[in-house]
Amino acid sequence: MDKTSDADNLEVRLRALESQIYGERRNKCGKPVKCAESLARIQAGLTNTANKRERVKILHKKIEDLLKYLDPQFTDHITVPDAMKLEFILAEEDFLLSQAALLEQVSNMQPLLDSTYIRDVPEHATKLQRLSQIHIKEQDQTEAQALEVKKLFEEYNKMMFLLSKQFTQWDETLRKVEETKGVRPVE
Repeated sequence: MDKTSDADNLEVRLRALESQIYGERRNKCGKPVKCAESLARIQAGLTNTANKRERVKILHKKIEDLLKYLDPQFTDHITVPDAMKLEFILAEEDFLLSQAALLEQVSNMQPLLDSTYIRDVPEHATKLQRLSQIHIKEQDQTEAQALEVKKLFEEYNKMMFLLSKQFTQWDETLRKVEETKGVRPVE
């Protein structure tokens, strides 16, 4: 009796929900629209459409395969036998031996890697960074001074050129004056 009342209770609740969603709408036969029927029609339509399309069929099959492969129990079925594992190891023997030799070299150099020089690298890196900043600053200052010195040299050369020109003019003027007075220049 409880099961019947539960089913009736569920039926009443479903009708109330359908009336809230659809209101007083009716289907073609004049009956009230039911959610379950609508959902079943939609599902049937999607299934028919999917079955008509070859690509969708292939996609559904691939999705099923993908779900099968993603299942954690699937990996238990495909374990590699020990003979195959041995073949893998033997195929990579040369590579494994070279890696072992490199690992042995690193372990032999472990005391060097643990030395205070290596451990102090971060401290030296900060000092080096400060020094490089100072170096860059001094390079900028040097460039500024080089430009200033170049400017001073250009002014000096101009001044020397003008003085040389002026002395040449004075020498010419003096020579002309001496010629007019008849004085012989001393050589």
